[in-house]
Amino acid sequence: MKTQTENLLWENLQDALAEKNGLAIVLVDEDSSAVLQSNNNSMCRALYNSHEFAPECAKFCGRAFEMANEAGVAVDYKCYAGLNCKAVPMKENTAAIIGRTFLKAEDYRVATQRAISGDWKGFAPSAFFENVLLSGSTKNLDSLANRLQKLREDEQIALDELNAKPEKLEEMPPQTEEISKLVEQFHQKTEEKTVTIATTLERNSEEAEDSAGWRSLFGSLLNLNYEKAFHSILEFLLSRYEVKDLAWLERKANRLEIIFAIGDLKARNLQISLAADDKRLIEAAQNEKSLELREKNESETPEKINLFPIVVGSRIVNALIVADGIKDEKTKKHIARFCHSVAPSLEILRLREEISRRAILENALRKFNENLQKVDEEDFWTNLAQVSAELLRAERGSILLFDEESESFTVKAAVGTRSEYLKNLTENVGKRVASAVLSENKPAVVEDVTKIGLRAAPFEWGYKTESFISYPLNVGTRKIGVMNFTDRIGRKTYGKADLEILNAIAPQIGVLIDRFNLKHQASDFEQQAVTDALTGLLNRRYLMPRLEEEIKRSSRNGYPMSFVIIDVDDFGKFNKDFGVQTGDEVLRQAVKAMTSGLRGEDVAARYGGEEFCVLLPQTTLREAVAIAERMRQAVENIDFPSRKITVSLGVTTFSHEVSNSETIIKTADEALRKAKQNGKNRVQVYEN
Repeated sequence: MKTQTENLLWENLQDALAEKNGLAIVLVDEDSSAVLQSNNNSMCRALYNSHEFAPECAKFCGRAFEMANEAGVAVDYKCYAGLNCKAVPMKENTAAIIGRTFLKAEDYRVATQRAISGDWKGFAPSAFFENVLLSGSTKNLDSLANRLQKLREDEQIALDELNAKPEKLEEMPPQTEEISKLVEQFHQKTEEKTVTIATTLERNSEEAEDSAGWRSLFGSLLNLNYEKAFHSILEFLLSRYEVKDLAWLERKANRLEIIFAIGDLKARNLQISLAADDKRLIEAAQNEKSLELREKNESETPEKINLFPIVVGSRIVNALIVADGIKDEKTKKHIARFCHSVAPSLEILRLREEISRRAILENALRKFNENLQKVDEEDFWTNLAQVSAELLRAERGSILLFDEESESFTVKAAVGTRSEYLKNLTENVGKRVASAVLSENKPAVVEDVTKIGLRAAPFEWGYKTESFISYPLNVGTRKIGVMNFTDRIGRKTYGKADLEILNAIAPQIGVLIDRFNLKHQASDFEQQAVTDALTGLLNRRYLMPRLEEEIKRSSRNGYPMSFVIIDVDDFGKFNKDFGVQTGDEVLRQAVKAMTSGLRGEDVAARYGGEEFCVLLPQTTLREAVAIAERMRQAVENIDFPSRKITVSLGVTTFSHEVSNSETIIKTADEALRKAKQNGKNRVQVYEN
């Protein structure tokens, strides 16, 4: 029977080992109940306490005691959440679950996506991602498993010796000071080199000082946003290691790019041309070393710079450059270890910001779609400009329409100060910014126009701020026009988050403008070319280039996209039994029911005969199935006098395997065919 002091000793040791290795240790009994938890993954806490997901967790960690004791040795497994774990047999009818860490970046990204827009999005981000554990390899897991089993055995020997004088031990109050003494005694008796962080670091005062400083910094980072965090890291390195020329690199696509520099590097305009998956970088990361590069310049002796990769799982996400030549190998080693250790904190901050951005974007899109419903065709242009400007929190906004024949712009709408003046402009419209934006098909997001060499706007335009956004509008390969926003409320500048919002809404704005132009300005022939006469839907001629455009956008930005093909069940019988006119009415009513619940950005088209399709931009498979089911029910509820109308629907989604228009249509069609085979009037998902 252990004393309270002995239990506190083991608790202290377990906490120390978990902290040192950056892994969770959960001691469970034969009923799989947690006896003691150290550094537990916050995702596990949330899922295990959830009525919905606890049964899934129980299939893995709930069997840890059983697995460990049956095997008699440590057992590896990957749990429901994609975390790597080990079940370690211990004494006294207990087992330890160690790890609960992500080893692969892909597993972490899958979990992130589930938390952002999947089945875990109901959890509060602040709690769910409070302590996410990330590790680069299985070495930590294997090492901790071996150490834990040996430590448990040695602890029993040590405690037996300590209990030789139980009366003295029992008299000692379980205060922190006494526990520290016991830890020191235990360390001496077991000759264990790394029992706790404190006793280990005492053997090396320099390492102890480093680690203490690191822990203090890492704790403060989680209270900052990502940008402030890397600024704080650079300031820490400046003061700690007496370096002065630093740069922070971020992974963009598959390249590492400098986003911030300090010291001489800021003036030197250093350029890095390095792939993020460069073998030399990966090798340096694995060995916790720096990559030495030579800076190209005019001098005979090019300056050396040291690049330290920062890795999450096996993926290099950031890097640090120290350019003032580190001659001390100890300093290099310490900075390399620091970069290895700081990676999990940075990734958690990045994830938090991603969740926050997604939430803001979702709210913005929901509000935008609600407001789009109120856009009156009678004052279409002004309403559209007003709704868009409100979303971007812009006091001023405008829509410039492009005429391909004359290659000129017309101001179709302007809202805010001096709007009437802008509406009446006829000369040099768009020459300053819009023409370049549309020509290059690349938005301009400017924090301060005075710093980019652009000539100042005419004084009479009366701008309040120097920040603006100019965004191109396209439908397929056709250039529609440009939207402009400036004078942000609160005098703040425009940036990345605003660009994300425009990336999301611009396609549907382009479609709205295109439809409006077709309806009100195009000739009958042009309008008929893309519109189905019977149902009023767009036709295949319009759909195919639109689908290609959405595929490119999803590939470029990583957006989800889904596609639905719909067929009216037994349509031939309507024509045969009741005549062609009744068949036409069936199609019209089915289309009306199906499209009544679609969103502004969704594109419904007649594919041919009684087949229809719906393109669902930025829509996951789960969301697409829900939309398809609503369409099915809407058609089923039609009160048609002759016979009940039903539809079958096939759903597919954009992925690595389903990545072009041919495979998207083919897989949706395969799903539709299976829906027909399984009894019709149902939604079927394509299964690879």
